[in-house]
Amino acid sequence: MKIKTAKMSYEEVLALPVTMHQKPIKQRLLFRVVLLLLSIWDLWMTRFTYRMIGMEKLEKGEPCLVLMNHSSFIDLKIAARLMCTRPFHIICTADGFVGKRWLMRQIGCIPTRKFMTDVTLVRDMVYATRELKSSILMFPEASYSFDGTQTPLPDSLGKCLKILKVPVVMIRTHGAFARDPLYNNLQLRKVKVSADVEYLLSPKEIAEKSQQELNDILQEKFTFDYFRWQQENEIRIKEPFRADGLNRMLYKCPRCKAEGQMLGQGTKILCKLCGKAYELTEYGYLHAVEIESRERQKQADQSKENAYIENEKVGIAKSEITVGRDEAEGKETQKFLDFTHIPDWYHWERECVRQEILSGNYRMDVPVTIYMMVNTDRIYQVGEGVLSHSAEGFRLTGCDGRLDYQQEPLASYSLYSDFYWYEIGDVISIGDARVQYYCFPKESRDIVAKARLAAEELYKLVKQGTLAEYQ
Repeated sequence: MKIKTAKMSYEEVLALPVTMHQKPIKQRLLFRVVLLLLSIWDLWMTRFTYRMIGMEKLEKGEPCLVLMNHSSFIDLKIAARLMCTRPFHIICTADGFVGKRWLMRQIGCIPTRKFMTDVTLVRDMVYATRELKSSILMFPEASYSFDGTQTPLPDSLGKCLKILKVPVVMIRTHGAFARDPLYNNLQLRKVKVSADVEYLLSPKEIAEKSQQELNDILQEKFTFDYFRWQQENEIRIKEPFRADGLNRMLYKCPRCKAEGQMLGQGTKILCKLCGKAYELTEYGYLHAVEIESRERQKQADQSKENAYIENEKVGIAKSEITVGRDEAEGKETQKFLDFTHIPDWYHWERECVRQEILSGNYRMDVPVTIYMMVNTDRIYQVGEGVLSHSAEGFRLTGCDGRLDYQQEPLASYSLYSDFYWYEIGDVISIGDARVQYYCFPKESRDIVAKARLAAEELYKLVKQGTLAEYQ
């Protein structure tokens, strides 16, 4: 899927009229049928099946809030099939309306800005359930999972449930991530897809529980590991491109600690600096393989020797720490993490980022191409600049000095970052209710995943007051 774009100057874009808010309109049966028809092919190709759990509690025509985990683009097609018997509205990101606002409203979509407090959105949801008698489909994670595990949920979710006062239903998919993981450049694998549709909470149960209790229930339900699911269910993925783009997520070498030197291609991911390599097996495991060049390994060991001790500061479950001594040559083998599970590697990267922040060493300065969204007509390319990120938050400068935007760590509990966004490229998006900035790193640098990890860890540290203790 692509998006409408145009080139304009920064000043011209700021002078454009903003899109005025409109209340949701009731979804017509015709558009539900269209959504269903557009979904049939992919659902048939994946041999989609589903099961209902406790859904007899939901009365016919009763509006409800449907919470769904977000794995890939097929999620919406699954929802179209499962909710075709009742009118429903879809909470989606505002850039999804670009160039097709009328159609998106007819389908039943309600726009919002990711990871931002949006009072207008809550009002629209209340209006849809009480006045239009429609259900709401919401992806509370707001972004696709990078590593096949859950992404943060907003603390305000429990409060939202109490305001809406409608039953809560959860849709959990199985196989959607394995079929089309975000890092893999929209290359589809042959994987069966299924879903569980579960009646989760009644209005009475919502009223009786505190906001924190509701958040805890949702957090438990949104805890998953799809690589582990693949392994436990022996789901075989034979496609020879299954590791393509894996470096977007696994950007840091666990052996030499270099960042931006990983290459995911075919069935393997390797470090171009030290040659450390892994194969992504057909069942979703990482298997260490021989490095390409012993000479390159030796050079990397010498240049990165001091970096290995960082492992002693970062612990991680389900990982192996290899330590040994080559008695014949009298050389000590360096310590390094040897991962077999992708989410463990990703979690280790998160811990590394956290340590960088706490030590005061975290900083990112990346040349970017800048796009802006001020309305839903187009996304406007306005020039070049530099995106910086540190303990103070984000700062975007560019357009020959005319643009200077700053965003504090507490502005958002996560980061709108994506791989191959609308087939343009990897993106980091920041902004406010007035304007959204889409920053595309130049030189194809793999910094999008690290930026999201850093934003999430900074938010937690600042909110807890922990960061101040270390600075």
